[in-house]
Amino acid sequence: MGTGRRGARWRGRGVPPHCPLLRQGPGPMSCCGHVADSVRPASRPAARSGESVRLDLIVPGIHCAGCIAKIEGAVGAVPGVGNARVNLSTRRLSVVMDGANEPDEIVRTVEALGYDCRRYDPHAAGAQQEDRRGRELLRALAVAGFAAGNVMLLSVSVWSGAEGATRDMFHWVSALIALPAILYAGRPFFGSAWQALKARTLNMDVPISLAVVLAAALSLHATFLSGEEAFFDAAVMLLFFLLLGRYLDHRVRARARATVSQLLSLWSTEATRLTPAGQERVAVDDLAPGDRLLVAAGERIPVDGVVVDGAADLDCAIVTGESQPVAVGPGAMVRAGTMPLTRPLTIRATAVGDDTFLAQVVRLMEEAENGRARYVRLADRAAQVYAPAVHLIALLTFVGWMVVTGGDWSHALWIAVSVLIITCPCALGLAVPAVQVVASGVLFAKGILVKDGTALERMAQSDRAVFDKTGTLTTGRPRIVRATLDEAHLALAAALARRSRHPLALALAAHAGPPAGPEADAVEEHPGEGLSGRVAGHELRLGRRAFAGPSEAGAPGATELWLMVDGRPAGHVEFEDALRPGAAAMIAELDGLGFRPMLLSGDNAAAVARTAAEAGIEDWRAGQQPGDKIAALQALADEGHRALMVGDGINDGPALAAAHVSMAPASASDVGRAAADFVFMHDGLDAVTAALAVSRKARRLILQNFGLALIYNLIAIPVAVLGGASPLVAAIAMSSSSVVVTLNALRLRLGEGRNRKAANAAVTTVREARA
Repeated sequence: MGTGRRGARWRGRGVPPHCPLLRQGPGPMSCCGHVADSVRPASRPAARSGESVRLDLIVPGIHCAGCIAKIEGAVGAVPGVGNARVNLSTRRLSVVMDGANEPDEIVRTVEALGYDCRRYDPHAAGAQQEDRRGRELLRALAVAGFAAGNVMLLSVSVWSGAEGATRDMFHWVSALIALPAILYAGRPFFGSAWQALKARTLNMDVPISLAVVLAAALSLHATFLSGEEAFFDAAVMLLFFLLLGRYLDHRVRARARATVSQLLSLWSTEATRLTPAGQERVAVDDLAPGDRLLVAAGERIPVDGVVVDGAADLDCAIVTGESQPVAVGPGAMVRAGTMPLTRPLTIRATAVGDDTFLAQVVRLMEEAENGRARYVRLADRAAQVYAPAVHLIALLTFVGWMVVTGGDWSHALWIAVSVLIITCPCALGLAVPAVQVVASGVLFAKGILVKDGTALERMAQSDRAVFDKTGTLTTGRPRIVRATLDEAHLALAAALARRSRHPLALALAAHAGPPAGPEADAVEEHPGEGLSGRVAGHELRLGRRAFAGPSEAGAPGATELWLMVDGRPAGHVEFEDALRPGAAAMIAELDGLGFRPMLLSGDNAAAVARTAAEAGIEDWRAGQQPGDKIAALQALADEGHRALMVGDGINDGPALAAAHVSMAPASASDVGRAAADFVFMHDGLDAVTAALAVSRKARRLILQNFGLALIYNLIAIPVAVLGGASPLVAAIAMSSSSVVVTLNALRLRLGEGRNRKAANAAVTTVREARA
């Protein structure tokens, strides 16, 4: 296959299509960013003008799509700001801006809109502050509920025909209960509305606060005049249902924050650093790559690194999702957040702070909602026009009823208040975020991290599946079955292989045992080809035959690495790799769904054919360069297909970024994980079909939520405008719509058992057809 039109469907993620990676040759060797420790900076330099920096801020007052649009628009208009994104679940504002910009300028911009704003600190008590907000909402809900229940009991007497002094007494008692409750329970809405008005803007809380204040004021006016009707019950019931909807929304979003908080709890704040003078306890923020650390049994490892001394059983549940400990020893790679269970370990740090695997996982979880899918943009646009439209409808309703009733301003105002209440777009604002949060939580429970909120929509649209071979369809833990290298050359090859995390390099390094000679330097990656470097004065190449071996043909079907020493081939090692657990069943399930999986690999034809036959893939291609993979994806796109790409290496990075949607295992290279939309933590490939099933169900629920919100507004607004809903009925209807949308999103957690049975039946059918 030719190179095709590169990057034609580029989505702006991962490696750009003009990257030199696309000009590299084919082969089984593609290595991770952990190539040489020397390439990692020991510290971050201060940002300068022209350099992009990221600023994270916490904005506690964010609670709707309108808030998001307002803040993102204002911050995005600040000179030097390249991008501003708000995460509604964590209420975090992430700003990418020029290094010359002052953070205080961004803070002042947000505060000018009427929102409190502060710098984000992952080690601060953010979770406790969110818990306090939840407790405040719960207390306000309890007060509103107490007042609503008692006022409703008093109102029953009025509705039953109480007259004169008895009716007036019940109204005054209702006022004594309702007014303090409104002042206390309405604070979340009144404060937000006041801040918006001070900033000369409107948000959803302005018409809500106006409705509550008008209902209470009109009721108090009727009480002073001994009127027959007073709607204190409507005012407190409105607050009760509004607070109920907001508290439920808070709880749904708290579930997403809980997973992030759980990951943050694995983050150590201090570490024991080994120095020539002995041991010292230092803050994790003071660590740098190359530091040697002593980690006691039962203590979380604070960095990514390599074990240099000691052996222990390691709790790797956060990395692999497996509950069984893994035995590690000298030379083994370890991740931040894992924990030695039996003995202490001495570790050399290779990545610290924000560069660690744990930090990447946390970022993936927190950014799961930051993507703006088509559905989210639609909801944002609708929410932006809400406040002025509602005020206009309410004003026209008031004027219209004044004309109809011949100037009965009290009756006209009550109907206008009902319109203000019933038109709250909470259901529309929750339609997409509620589903995205629940879907991300469901996938996280299955060991799948969602990097981009738009990925759920794109995954649901996919209809073709493309796979890499080594480390993707196979376990990525090959074993050596034959070697022609002598001990001296094997030691040289192992020294170079230790500077890579490619599965074949890891297998070679493990086969050679602990390092006993000089280390490699001047190491360079050649994606799709192999590695080059210098060991003990020798110039080495390690990789595919065309890169480091002789020109004659090799063993048919063999997966091999050749070593070239000072320009001459010195020998090779041959590997065998097993399929990942459930790979064949996953391929059969995709076949049953009409996906027609394709295998693209840089390996030789015989090895690829053998793996394809074991997995049950009929369409396979060998010797694929990175550009060839993009061309294959473009060919599928030209045929009208939307391809899902699953890969793991540097040579897969461009294809992962160019595909309609992509997945990578947690063991993938840094480039692979950065380019992918989904990252799965387990060894099994059932994550592919699980992500597809959850995404398709999430898409259906999002459409259902939009339908429910549309139906509600089409029915509720005319009813309110025509005077068919009292303020009390309007409050119940508005809040009920939000609860219905949230509960509909929670349906995503249901039916997992039924879905699995159906999938198993489809797999059985496909297998029988093949037999």
